[in-house]
Amino acid sequence: MKHIRNFCIIAHIDHGKSTLADRLLERTNTIQVTEGQMLDDMDLERERGITIKSHAIQMAYERDGQKYILNLIDTPGHVDFSYEVSRSIAACEGALLVVDATQGVQAQTISNLYMAIDHDLEIIPVVNKCDMPNAMPEEVEDEIIDLLGCKREEIIRASGKTGQGVDDILNAVVDRIPCPTGDEDGPLQALIFDSVFNSFRGIIAYFKIVNGSIRKGDNVVFINTGKEYNADEIGVLKMDMVPRQELHCGDVGYIVSGIKTATEVKVGDTITHVSSLGKVDAIAGFEEVKPMVFAGVYPIETEDYENLRASLEKLQLNDASLTFQPESSVALGFGFRCGFLGLLHMEIVQERLDREFNMDVITTVPNVSYMVYDKQGEVKEVHNPAGMPDPTLIDHIEEPYIHASVITTSNFIGPIMTLCLGKRGELIKQDFISGNRVEIQFAMPLGEIVIDFYDKLKSISKGYASFDYHQAGFRPSKLVKLDILLNGEPVDALSTLTHVDNSVDFGRRMCEKLKELLPRQQFDIAIQAAIGAKIIARETVKQVRKDVTAKCYGGDISRKRKLLEKQKRGKKRMKQIGNVQVPQKAFLAVLKLD
Repeated sequence: MKHIRNFCIIAHIDHGKSTLADRLLERTNTIQVTEGQMLDDMDLERERGITIKSHAIQMAYERDGQKYILNLIDTPGHVDFSYEVSRSIAACEGALLVVDATQGVQAQTISNLYMAIDHDLEIIPVVNKCDMPNAMPEEVEDEIIDLLGCKREEIIRASGKTGQGVDDILNAVVDRIPCPTGDEDGPLQALIFDSVFNSFRGIIAYFKIVNGSIRKGDNVVFINTGKEYNADEIGVLKMDMVPRQELHCGDVGYIVSGIKTATEVKVGDTITHVSSLGKVDAIAGFEEVKPMVFAGVYPIETEDYENLRASLEKLQLNDASLTFQPESSVALGFGFRCGFLGLLHMEIVQERLDREFNMDVITTVPNVSYMVYDKQGEVKEVHNPAGMPDPTLIDHIEEPYIHASVITTSNFIGPIMTLCLGKRGELIKQDFISGNRVEIQFAMPLGEIVIDFYDKLKSISKGYASFDYHQAGFRPSKLVKLDILLNGEPVDALSTLTHVDNSVDFGRRMCEKLKELLPRQQFDIAIQAAIGAKIIARETVKQVRKDVTAKCYGGDISRKRKLLEKQKRGKKRMKQIGNVQVPQKAFLAVLKLD
């Protein structure tokens, strides 16, 4: 056990974690690196150049004739995937904190660092991309020293591109990260930190052994679900799964036990032997995920409802931060109300449903959860505008607030303040970090940042601002339910809760956007935005008309009028029975309102 090191790589998005991981794999002869980001095996990850899933891999490293086993977990950097990071940290004793030499410490760097410190991890600071012509290693080292209070000689300069500093990192991992602690001879206790679905072998759980050991063929039990299984195959995670006869305390590995039902595996559960049940406690300290953004996900074909449920269950295995529960909509039929950690997370889930499970889905306007207090003093948590009680019964509504931190250069303070204050933000404090870099902290409603805040922040700061947030409770707020009516019929999937000050402007923009996107019909389509019975905006999609008078060449005007009147009567009857199909891009366009 004293020759095992479990560590993860944490950093802000796009600071070069996955490229540095490639160099570590290459240096330890684990794999032959044939292309960039070998651990990012999803097509989506390659296309977008981001890590979505944390990836565990075992490396063998030899130094001074002594062999060491290094278990590396490469983690995502985007704020929407911070739950992946928290699960990876729970399975490690140390972390490489990677900071880009051209950009310095950014918001997610600080957030991930605090998460690692809370778990008492040993931190090894690494300044990456030192080979870049615009690198500022001295200034970045100063920022890291201010942040960590470490010595300058403890910071390693590296480059994921050229391989500079890779040997120093491996030596630091061996020397500075403690080996796992645990009772090798005690009863088995293993923490499940991830799981995947395999269509041939069922559900495969990834775990870290905290105490004891496990052999192939052992009878094991998952403590939280109480289900018993036989360990058909156990092994370690390299680029592929490598079977082993036995795994010991401190090892990170996988278990195949023929589990077919997705709900039987919970990330954060504890595995032990059936004979030890009752003597062993579940491993504590694993937080349940709290979704930030909610949206309805509906199959385009109603008969695909059960297929969508199965697809979401399989996806949830691989992405424990996704939550869902059944709901129905008048416009869209049966579907699910899904909880996501952010808008990028929602986009990725939708994309994965399409690519991995071949599911065509419609996603409704995203919103956050609100606390609704009625006049009897009862509280109801509402995730969906359709679930809002009658306005006459509501005493007040509370919306979730966040503590937001923006790190940027001093040139962009003005536009960023304007953006945040325009989103009903309140300035808490402003600190200069070093040089011309500044951290601005705001209290803001979560509902205001859900849709387009991150995109706008990146645009006005030319990519130099980084953003991170955490929840800061609920506050009372003046919110109204905004309905969109098509020919007088409300489309519940387009309903949204918005602040009373923004409602008229938002309603008008939604009507204008829908006018562009709805295909023209044989009759006029009235698009209206309404708050209760009050219409606040209206647009009309004009009908497609056939030129019925084309065959009249001359003659009395009454002939033309007679044909036009006949057409008009037909259009009126058509409007009574015609219904309007809302295309998926109309739902998506609401998210992109400028």
